[in-house]
Amino acid sequence: MRAGSTIVKPSYIEIDGSQGEGGGQILRSSLALSLCTGKPFRLTRLRAKRNKPGLLRQHLTAVNAAAEIGSAQVEGNALGSAELTFEPGRVAGGSYRFAVGTAGSATLVLQSVLPALMRADDPSELTLEGGTHNPFAPPFDFLDRAFLPLINRLGPKVEAELVRPGFFPAGGGKFVVRVEPAATFEHLELMERGEILSRRAVARVSNLRRKIARRELEAVAGMLSWDESALHCEEITGGIGPGNVLTLELASEHVTEIFTGFGLRNVTAERVAHGAVNELRSYLASGAPVGPYLADQLLVPLALGAGGRFRTGSPTSHTLTNIEIVKAFLDVEVDVHRQEGGPWTLEVRGGER
Repeated sequence: MRAGSTIVKPSYIEIDGSQGEGGGQILRSSLALSLCTGKPFRLTRLRAKRNKPGLLRQHLTAVNAAAEIGSAQVEGNALGSAELTFEPGRVAGGSYRFAVGTAGSATLVLQSVLPALMRADDPSELTLEGGTHNPFAPPFDFLDRAFLPLINRLGPKVEAELVRPGFFPAGGGKFVVRVEPAATFEHLELMERGEILSRRAVARVSNLRRKIARRELEAVAGMLSWDESALHCEEITGGIGPGNVLTLELASEHVTEIFTGFGLRNVTAERVAHGAVNELRSYLASGAPVGPYLADQLLVPLALGAGGRFRTGSPTSHTLTNIEIVKAFLDVEVDVHRQEGGPWTLEVRGGER
């Protein structure tokens, strides 16, 4: 460096982690968008609205995973940290393994790195370990059956394989994701659900009585009048700990949606089924093709590509907060409006090409 010269520090995008829903989605979207745009950010008041604010194990794993694939410089990547600075380098495809080390959601870790790997120069294979079926996180089934088929319409080719499930609180799950990147992302239109082609309910138990799964399926059949052929009971062998998950799948012409209930201590099988069925009924009543969780997940990929639009139900605080994070990194317009008495339309315009 020449005498008298100065080091120019990068200009950080300032993100307030207490805004909107104030949770981990702010961190995950910021990491993904920073990797894709090359823009560094500083995040303060991390997860300020949660009972345990700051970085938990799954959030720290996401930060370190993003730093590894993007050769990033990071400060604040420690358990409990309430502030983080992240300066990305070049994103590299390749073979990676990321382990949460607890039952924390491994599918949420994937959210932080997948968009960048879908735009990388080389293919990738990721092995992720931790929770695969956790309350308050998208289960593997949602990732595999609802989200990734839509991502593949954009241009990248992403496939996921569940090696073993991991339930809260033991964890121990594992899945593999293979990514064939695309130079650009296509426009996505998802305005109609189309005819429902199939219905499927799957109740899984690990180290628990099979009777629990049967009771859940009986409750589903009673509430939805689904035929016996749509009901499937699975007993998982070799699981690390006890676990139970019920997934309801609606496959329509243009989209597949997943609705989930988790077995918890002192919660009856019938209550688990009732919660999942209520989510499915709300989705059907909305008339929209895209449910609330899928709406949230589609924002970043659409903003990074040629944009798109879809119909959904009333936007959640997660979705509205995610819109603000997207706009902090990208020069995009996100229009959210509702037709009289009908579903909402969310449109993303002006994304990077």
